[in-house]
Amino acid sequence: MIFTAFERMVAMRYLRARRQEGFISVIAGFSLLGIALGVATLIIVMAVMNGFRAELLGRVLGLNGHLNVYNVRGGPLPDFDILAGKLRNTPGVNTVTPTVEGQALVSVRGVASGAVIRGVRAEDFKARPTLANNVIRGSAEEFGEDRIAIGSRMAQRLGLSVGDQITLIAPQGNVTAFGTVPRMRSYPIGAIFDVGMFEYDNSFIFLPLEEAQAFFRTGDAVTSLEVFVDDPMQIVAARAAVQSAVAGEGRVVDWQQSNASFFTALQVERNVMFLILSLIIMVAAFNIISSLIMLVKDKGRDIAILRTMGATRGMVMRIFFLSGASVGVTGTLLGLALGVSFALNIESIRQVIQGLTGTNLFNAEIYFLSHLPAKIDWSEVVQVTLMALGLSFAATIYPSWRAARLDPVEALRYE
Repeated sequence: MIFTAFERMVAMRYLRARRQEGFISVIAGFSLLGIALGVATLIIVMAVMNGFRAELLGRVLGLNGHLNVYNVRGGPLPDFDILAGKLRNTPGVNTVTPTVEGQALVSVRGVASGAVIRGVRAEDFKARPTLANNVIRGSAEEFGEDRIAIGSRMAQRLGLSVGDQITLIAPQGNVTAFGTVPRMRSYPIGAIFDVGMFEYDNSFIFLPLEEAQAFFRTGDAVTSLEVFVDDPMQIVAARAAVQSAVAGEGRVVDWQQSNASFFTALQVERNVMFLILSLIIMVAAFNIISSLIMLVKDKGRDIAILRTMGATRGMVMRIFFLSGASVGVTGTLLGLALGVSFALNIESIRQVIQGLTGTNLFNAEIYFLSHLPAKIDWSEVVQVTLMALGLSFAATIYPSWRAARLDPVEALRYE
């Protein structure tokens, strides 16, 4: 649609308030502000939801295998090195890590708490970037022999540091003539890691594989093989290849099956938030309709004069369409700039607000992560922008049509 200079001039003049049209311009201003806030809020919330999913997915997939191979009949997995060799030769498989996992009670200076114990080889611990690159005290090189690695939150909670001893109590004790005696073993701490996810930093302890086998009495077996593939997003194809490689020797569980309920809940919440926040833009679009209808009612005499001077219905319709669309486009662009700027600096803004108010706005115990993530998906930004523009344009059609259909004779009858 091409707008002439005259149509642009009249449309912009109608948007500028004089004394008698001040109320209409106030409504138009609130419509612009509503669209801007709606677009900005939608972009920010979608960025935060995407950031949550990406961060959680990165932490989960970085610390856990993309696929896990267990014994078909349950229990430990014997001859795991032979099976691991087959898996390493499978196309698409990156690394295979033998793992012993179980739960134990941690006792330090009379304070006890539960923990998840995971036994891996020292070379596998050092080769895993999520762990090796996030050691904040000690070093990954110190992990091995009988030295263990614990999470930063656990170390803070129990008052531990590198070199301190930590006592682990196994769930299965030794059976004696006097009853069951707890099995305990003390280990020095060689490394403290902080992966940025509260659950792991607060409750995970890594032991050398041989120590974990002795502690949980698995002998020369392991509880599972953690398989890391080149592309975890194409997990269906990778799972089929791994399942073919184990050929009935193991049971394969991928990360989507292990965390299905968690990531499904995130996706549902994301979709619902998008739908709810889209209503803000719709409400602002209805404000454009109301302000334009009032403007058409107020400018009935002007429209009649324009028609008698030779203006066509199409020209009148374009004038009012441009008036309403200008509000929607300006509000959308303002909201786009505000939303993107806020999303790119959301963690800094949180820190400033938190410092000013003195309250914890993002509790790691509740939200799993230690910082507020945001990841802008530019395709979603384009989608939100086009939706806002579409609603704004649609909101101007009916008032503009009403203006074009106005009969000059009726409008001037009582003037």
